[in-house]
Formats: sequence, C-alpha cells, structure tokens
Amino acid sequence: MMTTDSQRPILTMKEISWFFFPLVLNVQLMSVSHSIINAALARVDDYVIALASFSVAMVVHLLFASPSYQNHTITIAIVRGKSSFRSMMLCVILIAIYVSTMLNLIAHTFLGDVLLQTILGVSPSVADGAKRVLALMALLPFFTGFRGFFQGMVIRARHTNLVSLATGIRIGALLFWLYIGQQWFNGPELGAFGLLMCIVVETTMMGLFAWRCHVPFDNRNEKSTGEILRFALPVAFSSGLQQTIPVVINAIISRLPDANLALASFGVIRALLFMLAGPMRNLQQVYLTLIEKPQDYAVLLRFFWWTSLGMGLLTLGIAGPANQLIFDNIFGLAEPLRQYIILPLSLCAIFPLAYGGTNLLRAYFTATHHTVILGQATLVKFAYLLICWLVSLFIPLQIPGILLAIFLLISSELAEAWFLRLRRVSNLS
Repeated sequence: MMTTDSQRPILTMKEISWFFFPLVLNVQLMSVSHSIINAALARVDDYVIALASFSVAMVVHLLFASPSYQNHTITIAIVRGKSSFRSMMLCVILIAIYVSTMLNLIAHTFLGDVLLQTILGVSPSVADGAKRVLALMALLPFFTGFRGFFQGMVIRARHTNLVSLATGIRIGALLFWLYIGQQWFNGPELGAFGLLMCIVVETTMMGLFAWRCHVPFDNRNEKSTGEILRFALPVAFSSGLQQTIPVVINAIISRLPDANLALASFGVIRALLFMLAGPMRNLQQVYLTLIEKPQDYAVLLRFFWWTSLGMGLLTLGIAGPANQLIFDNIFGLAEPLRQYIILPLSLCAIFPLAYGGTNLLRAYFTATHHTVILGQATLVKFAYLLICWLVSLFIPLQIPGILLAIFLLISSELAEAWFLRLRRVSNLS
C-alpha cells in the first residue's frame, strides 16, 4: 500500500545530518585534491610559471565549465523516469560539447591570447602554460558532467556517503597519476593530467555506485529534452555568472593603495571560506531530496541555523585564538599578513548564514522549476558589484582593501538573498 505524504514521519535532525555531513566531507576532500596538485607543481623545474599557469587555467576553466558542475542539482530535480533519464544524459553531453569547444578555442586559437594576455594581462610564458593546461582539460567536461549526473542519482537514493567515498578514492588516484605523470610532464600540464585522470577514476566509481543504488523511477512529471534544457540553462547561466563575482571584487580592490596585500589576503580568506562555508551549498541537495512537507522544512531551518552558528563560531576561532596555529604553523603566513586578516576574517563569521540562506532560497526555486529567477538573482548580485566598481572609479577610498573586499563579498550575497526572498514571498502570496 502506498504511503501518502501525510502518513510519512516528519524529517529529523539526525536524518538531515546523516545526509548532509558526508557531502561536507566531499567538499573538504575536493579542496585537498587541489592542494595536492599545487604541491606537485611546486616541485617541477620552473615551479613559479607552472603554479601561475595552472591557477590561471583553473580560473578560465571554472568560468566556462561551471554549467557542467550543476548536473547533480539538475538531476535531483528533474530525473523521475526512464524518459527523463535519457533526456538528462543527452543534456549532459550537449553541455560538455559546448564547454569542451570553448576550452579548445582558447587553447588552440588566437582567442586564448586575447583572453589571457589582453584581458587578464598575464605574461606570455604564463599564457602559453595555461593554454597547454586547457588543451588537456578540454576533455574534462565530459567526465565532470557525467560525474555530476551519477552523483545526482546517488544523492536521490540518499547514499551521500558514496559520494564522499568516490572523492576519497579520487585522492588516492590523484597521488598515483601525479607520480606516473612525471615521466611525461615537467610543467603545468602535470597538474592537468593528474586532475583529468583522477576525475576519470572518480566518475567511473560514481557510475558503478549509481548502477548499484537502483534509484526507483515513478515515471511521473517526466520532462522532455527541450523542457530539461529550458530548466537547466538558467541554472547554468547563474552558475557561470557567479564565477565573475570574485573577478569584479579583485578589480575594485586592485585600485587601492594596499592592493597587493589586499589581493593576497582575499585569496587566503576565500580559500578558507570554501572549506568553512562552502558546504552550505549542499543545503540545496538536502532540500531537493528530503523535503516533502512543511514540517520537514521547519526541521531543515533549525538545522540551517545551528550549522550556520557552528561554522560562524569556528570562523571566529580561526580568526582569533587559532590564528597563529593555522596561519603561521600551517599556512606559513608572515606576521603582518596574519594581523591584517584578523578583523576581515572575523566579519566572515556571518558569511555561512548569508550563503546558506541564499542556497535554501535557490533550492526552493529549483524545486518549483522557476530557474529563470535564479539567473535574475545572480544578475542583481552582479549589477550591485558593477555599480560598486563604477563608484570606486570616481570616489577614492581610504579603507583597508581587504575590509572592502569582505564587505562586498558579504553584501553581494545578502543582495542576492534579498531578491530571492522577495520573489518567494511574491510567489507564495
């Protein structure tokens, strides 16, 4: 006998925790893999050019490839039967072809020189290294695309621990391929080779896990390929536009007297926030998978408040009492830089709350298939920062650049959340 929504027990904090925290581990393991690649590149002959080339290539890659990193969210929201399963696979391939084409154009045509040297302003040697990296990474969208697709299926089956397990296997594979790759590469391509091969392994594992999970199909509310593309394109647009936010902030603070110190500090803080607040984006997967009635959402809200509070307190602890332990003993930052980031990092204690709230609202519009609103919200965020950039051109600012950067980061997140909140209230009324 089929159980109705009203007969299902209310979601508990324990169920949310068992679902959510393996995804947190997945985020942490992903950040570890990038640190391993940087450590490997730091040991090649011309390590400065190698690190710079790989860093620039990753920025370009994320700018164009971000649509393929939304496949897990789209899969959770859309795939309900065999027809939508096949249509989603076609969408994954179409998005991967687009991303791969763009990366190949940058790697092999004059467009790469225009983007890397004229727009980004990197040196010819770094641009050449970045193009070699992008040539290898042009294969990556097909594997990251299907990895996201398989992750979405596994998350729908509520086996989030398997997502983290696959990422853990990826770490081991990365160490192996970086070691093997030294036989053929002694520059930034080593990082691209290691990243590509370890994601091939991770995608293979996720495919096996998705096959074993046997996600049940109910064949209700099936979507065609065209409907899925109309659903997915605004999500992809929003994801791509999000990648421009740190670029605009960098453009603003690069005009200040302490620009170099501010840019370096902003990079350190953003890397830390990726580990501390980045997992809050997984609230989207929790909402799309577990929430079935209003009482469930009330429990999720409590979980969100407590998790945000915990991450905020952890941020304050790192900024204050653990400052020397983390930034001196582990990161090796100089004393002036450590002191410079204490106040701005303390202000970041509010960021998990703002970021988590935005992702809960984004989950609501994804679940109701109003994805166009997500693109509108990101446009509001981008427009706000663009106005701030224009103002900075005419009004000289006499505040530390890193404080301005953190203010812009948090306030832009709040602007997006404010717009989404207004639209949600409008929809409910």
